[in-house]
Amino acid sequence: MRKRGFIRKSDSYHMTQWKMIPPGTEHMHSFFESRGGRFPATTFFGLQYTLKEHFVGQVVTEEDIEISDEKFAKHFKRRDVFNRAGWTYILKEYGGRVPLRIKAVLEGTTVPTHNVLFTVENTDRRVPWLTDHAETILSHPWDPMTTATNSLNARATILKYLEETGTPELIEHKLVDFGYRGECCDEAAGIGGAGVLLATRATDNWAALELIDDYYGGDVEGDSIPASQHSIMTCRGLDGEGDAVEQILDAYPDGLVSIVGDSYDIYAFCRDILGKRFKMKIMVRDGVVIVRPDSGYPVKMVLEVLNILGEAFGFSVNEKGYRVLDPHVRVLQGDGIDLEMIEKILAAMKENGWSTDNIIFGSGGGLLRKFDRDTQKCKIACSAICINGVWRNVIKNPITDPGKRSKAGRLQLMHDSDGYKTVREGTGKGADQLVQIFENGDLIVDQMFSEIKARAHAA
Repeated sequence: MRKRGFIRKSDSYHMTQWKMIPPGTEHMHSFFESRGGRFPATTFFGLQYTLKEHFVGQVVTEEDIEISDEKFAKHFKRRDVFNRAGWTYILKEYGGRVPLRIKAVLEGTTVPTHNVLFTVENTDRRVPWLTDHAETILSHPWDPMTTATNSLNARATILKYLEETGTPELIEHKLVDFGYRGECCDEAAGIGGAGVLLATRATDNWAALELIDDYYGGDVEGDSIPASQHSIMTCRGLDGEGDAVEQILDAYPDGLVSIVGDSYDIYAFCRDILGKRFKMKIMVRDGVVIVRPDSGYPVKMVLEVLNILGEAFGFSVNEKGYRVLDPHVRVLQGDGIDLEMIEKILAAMKENGWSTDNIIFGSGGGLLRKFDRDTQKCKIACSAICINGVWRNVIKNPITDPGKRSKAGRLQLMHDSDGYKTVREGTGKGADQLVQIFENGDLIVDQMFSEIKARAHAA
């Protein structure tokens, strides 16, 4: 299969707009921002992946130009749409490297909404249309940055309850990414899961670890443990569920191991199979057996499982006055988990005297899929244009929706003691937070994942 070239990585209508910009146009300046949404601030992440995958190096070839010419003639049913001369110029003058300049905040930076996160501008006055052409692919960081923002908010919620009822040092392994199978493709699982790993070290999303290795490098902190699933617990039938547990405990005689317990009767599983048949084996084991309920209303299930395990294995009361199960057993709730459900479960646990130390949360769709580009109202738009050597401000201001009013001018993101503020170039105080990341096919700043995660946690 032939990999699509850069030319065709854009909305179809962008192919027509080189004929629509004002005569004498030399440069166009666009910006990307979160215009508000669910969270008051966004943690920026994912641009480096986008640039390395789609922009770095030679991305325009003679073959790509030929194929695009034919495909767009068929697509538009006319021969005067495709800008063959423009793309040929880029191939000849730049060796197929796109003459764009991109400035952005460093990844992992948390910025209040309604602020510019990156800007893009053509560097060659002969191809001003290129800025708009690139905006389709450059919109894609909305996904990893929204995933990262959501996951970091989940982390903050769990940490709050750990501080109130338990051990804050446990935070790195309290949220597990179960989202690999719930994504539409391997690429989406990888980039979304990479965003989750800014908030946690616990993941079963292998695609995320591979993507970080390939596009961000550095030491990736991504941990998993042996775990069963329903096929393991049910392949012997109801009467063989206990035998499955025995085989698992024998296979993994120490360390952490997770066992799903609701294939049939979660209450009998916790009370009779674990709490009676294998109690001594679990209690002498050098490690933790993590029980995973996987159906029912999560708040109710967690409390009932905690109560049964507490009765079977015992518990202590920590210095904050909350019950903590015997250290050989814990609970993993991996069904129905999103940010709101985490809050509900932890509030109920606290109200019923259980420490957050007892629970781990696994989440799939709630970490990677329960939002879209409008969750943080992400948008890329033109804000300035240079015509015959003179820069002019560009603004959109629809009378029917003031929330869609865009920013005008060549933009900077300034930071001082008052925080972040987006201003027109040369008009603000403080230090500009937009760093030149990319120019004419070259990645100027290559950011390590460990640095990005440290930045996200410093917010």
